[in-house]
Amino acid sequence: MTLAREVAEYRYGIRHNFAQFTHQLVQVFFVGLTIGMFRTVVPALAETEFGVAKGSFMMLMAFVTAFGCVKGALNFVAGRLSERIGRKRVLLIGWLVALPIPFMILHAPSWDWIVAATVLLGVNQGLTWSMTQTAKLDLTTANQRGLTIGLNEFSGYFGVAVAGIVTGYLATAFGPREGLLVFGLTVIATAGLLTLVWVKDTLPWAHAEGRRHVAGRMSGPRPRYPTNIADHPSTWEVFALMSWRDVRMAAISQAGLVEKFVDALVWVFFPVYLYQQGLSLAGIGWVVGVYGFVWGVAQFFTGHWSDRVGRKRPIVAGMWLCGGGVVLVLLGEGELWWSFAAAVMGLGMALLYPTLSAAVSDIAHPNWRGSAIGIYRFWRDLGYGIGALLLGAVAAGFGGLEAGFWFTAAAMFVSGLVVLLACAETHPRLNPAV
Repeated sequence: MTLAREVAEYRYGIRHNFAQFTHQLVQVFFVGLTIGMFRTVVPALAETEFGVAKGSFMMLMAFVTAFGCVKGALNFVAGRLSERIGRKRVLLIGWLVALPIPFMILHAPSWDWIVAATVLLGVNQGLTWSMTQTAKLDLTTANQRGLTIGLNEFSGYFGVAVAGIVTGYLATAFGPREGLLVFGLTVIATAGLLTLVWVKDTLPWAHAEGRRHVAGRMSGPRPRYPTNIADHPSTWEVFALMSWRDVRMAAISQAGLVEKFVDALVWVFFPVYLYQQGLSLAGIGWVVGVYGFVWGVAQFFTGHWSDRVGRKRPIVAGMWLCGGGVVLVLLGEGELWWSFAAAVMGLGMALLYPTLSAAVSDIAHPNWRGSAIGIYRFWRDLGYGIGALLLGAVAAGFGGLEAGFWFTAAAMFVSGLVVLLACAETHPRLNPAV
C-alpha cells in the first residue's frame, strides 16, 4: 500500500472514527458492569452468605488480592498479545473467559469459590478493559488522548456505579445469588455478541501511525519519546523502561499502583464499614455508587482538561484530593456525609486516573504503545493485590477497618509527592522534544 493510499484509508480523530469509537465506549460500559456486580453485594454479605468469619480481614481481602494480581498480569499479556493477534481477538477472548462467573457465584458453597470467580474476573478485566482503551488510542490524535481516556474511563466507571446500584436492588428482590446470575449473564452475553458483530480491529491504525512517524509525515509537536530503547523492543526492554529506566514512566507506574489502594478500600472495606454502621444494602449501593458516578462523569471533563493544562498538575492534585476524601469518611457519619466523602474520592480519582494513562500514551511510541499501556496497567492493577494485602495486614495489626483508611490516605499523599518531584510534564504541546 502506498503512503498516500494509507493516509486516505487510516484517518485519525474521534470524528473520523465515530462509529468504532462509540462501539468501544459501549464495550467498556459493559466491562464496568461486569466488575460492578462484585462491588456491593459480594463484600457486604461475605459473612452471612459466604461464610467469612467476622474480623477475618485477610480472608475478606483475598478475593481483591487475587483479582489485582491476575488482572495486572493479564494487562501485561493483553498489551503484548494485541500487537500480535489484534485488539478484537483479545477482547473477544476476555468475554468468553467471563461466562462461568455468574454460575460460580450462584453455586458457591464457600468464599473460596468467590475467590476463584474473581480470578476469572481478573482475566476478563485485564483483556477487555485494556483493549477498549488501546483501541480508542489507536484511532485518535495526540491532542485527543486525555479526552479519549476520559471518555473511556467515564463509560467504564459509570458502568461500575450502575451495576453497584442495580445489583443491590436485584439482591433484595430475588436473592443475592439469583440476582447476580441474571445480571451477569445478560451483561456478558450481550457484550460478547456486540464484539463479534460490530467491533473492528484497530491494530492496522497503530501500524500505519508507526510508519508515518518513520517517514516524518506526522504533524504537530514532537513527543519526548524515550531514546534508550530499540525501535521494536523486546518485552523485557519495555518492562524495564516502564518500571525504572525512564524516571517519568516509573513515577507514573508507582502512582498507578498506589491509587488502586483507594479502589481496594472502596471495594471491600467501605461496604463492610457502612454495613457495620447499620446502612442497608441499597444504601451502601448508593453511597459506593456516588464514588463511581462522580469518578465516571467527572472524567468526561478532566481527561479533556489535561489536554489543555498538561498531565502533571491534575495527577498530583487528584492523588491528594482522593486521600483527603478517604480521611473524610472517618470524620463524620450518616448517609449524606459518607456520600459527600465518596464524591470527594471520586473527584480525586477522576483527576488522576485518565491523566496517568494519557501521560503514558504521550511518550510511548506507536510501535510499542500497546505494550507500554499493558505494563503500566500491570503495575496499576497490581495495586489491587498489594493494597489489599497491606490493608488487611494494617487492619488486623492496628485495630480494625479505620486503620486501613488512615494508611490509604498517607500512601496517596506520599505517592503524589513522588510525582511532583520526579515526573516531568509529558504533554508534547507543553513539553515538546527539541
